[in-house]
Amino acid sequence: MAQEIEHTHLPIRGLNLHIAQVGKGDLGTVVFLHGFPEIWYTWRHQMLAVAAAGYRAIAPDCRGYGLSDLPPEHEEVSFDDLVADVLGILDALGVPKAFLVGKDFGAFPAYEFALQHPDRTRGVVCLGIPFNPVPIAIDALPEGFYVLRWREPGRAEADFGRFDVRRVVRTVYVLFSRAEIPIAKEGQEIMDLADLSTPLPEWFTEDDLDAYAKLYEKSGFGYPLQMPYRALHKIPNRLDAKFQVPVFMVMGEKDYCFKFPGFETAIRGGIMDNFMPDLKITYIPEGSHFVQEQFPEQVNDLLLGFLKDHPSAA
Repeated sequence: MAQEIEHTHLPIRGLNLHIAQVGKGDLGTVVFLHGFPEIWYTWRHQMLAVAAAGYRAIAPDCRGYGLSDLPPEHEEVSFDDLVADVLGILDALGVPKAFLVGKDFGAFPAYEFALQHPDRTRGVVCLGIPFNPVPIAIDALPEGFYVLRWREPGRAEADFGRFDVRRVVRTVYVLFSRAEIPIAKEGQEIMDLADLSTPLPEWFTEDDLDAYAKLYEKSGFGYPLQMPYRALHKIPNRLDAKFQVPVFMVMGEKDYCFKFPGFETAIRGGIMDNFMPDLKITYIPEGSHFVQEQFPEQVNDLLLGFLKDHPSAA
């Protein structure tokens, strides 16, 4: 009988963070870190798979997302908070070491946690975002590039505000599931790049959309626009990085992020190898930005293979 995902809140560093979890954890713990426009729910397939294999799956809603508390309105937004939140979650649950699985902006705290806390990290799996020792040159992209638009205070708020939450999530999922980088033309906003006549990806149902919309109804998009889009410039150079844990990179070759400046070079050109002595990279030819939802069985098999290849030393 399949195990059911349970939900709770943990007081972490002054905020109540929503935690979804499942599994007894006889073989260890796996922490899943989502991106935008995602939420814990994006990992539903992987959580059940690792739980069935003997692991404990933990997927928080990032601070300011979904059912987690919003940080104080005037608090400075920093990726350091996400790293500290992961440490706080492990401490609160009495987990000595965990595997970290991150995608989209969730990859940043996964990488950084492994660098800062190798003694608490069994391994890192990242989907779609390579480790880059220097921040990507987003200013090299056209003015209509969605990150440039969304980092501009008030612009995305006005764009999103024309529609209800469900329509915003729907549009972003449609755009981000394509192989091309979302770029608006002059006089056009990002939400104008798709309308209700544009079908959802075949692997993303109306029920899935309802689940995301319900969670974003609670949090809104105010903090999600701050983190990550208005905090990217704070990511430090990490030219001195040396990972002491195994890293597994899974890249969908139809992920639009593959076309970001420097991404393909970082992945195919061997740059990551300079910082990660124990690195494995696997490509999924038809994989999109949401490869874990698009091809859950394939991603589950890859993830479980990595976990089993790195058993506990205890």
